[in-house]
Amino acid sequence: MKLKDFLTIERVIPELAASSKKEILAELSRELRESDPEEFRQKILEALEERECLGSTGVGEGVAIPHAKIFGLDSIRIVFGRSPRGVDFDSIDQAPVFLFFCLIAPEQSQGLHLKLLARISRILQDPIRRRKLMVARDREELFRLLTEDDESPEG
Repeated sequence: MKLKDFLTIERVIPELAASSKKEILAELSRELRESDPEEFRQKILEALEERECLGSTGVGEGVAIPHAKIFGLDSIRIVFGRSPRGVDFDSIDQAPVFLFFCLIAPEQSQGLHLKLLARISRILQDPIRRRKLMVARDREELFRLLTEDDESPEG
């Protein structure tokens, strides 16, 4: 399983404009839902907001992984965004969040959804990788850093 199978370079946002948790979810969801009918687009944002009500997906160390499963979705979608200023995301360590991986999955994709969350978590656990992501110059460099494990035998 390669991250490149789910994350495209077009869904890498080098500089998120949002400055609040609610705005971040809206900005990330826009990238995930651009070709969907209007009523389905709203459903994606609502699912992400509902998941956050269960507990913050801010996992600490400047990272958040908002995610949700949605009935009627045809495939898993991922977007990555970076906030150079940081955002209060109710993270478990109460620190601002700078790096966001947002994932939505079809309701019936339990196994793959969990494997991708684990993969994303492993990528962002590495403090060296997080620092490189924070100083990356552009979308291309961010995408390369995020997907470099795809070429390793373990990837």
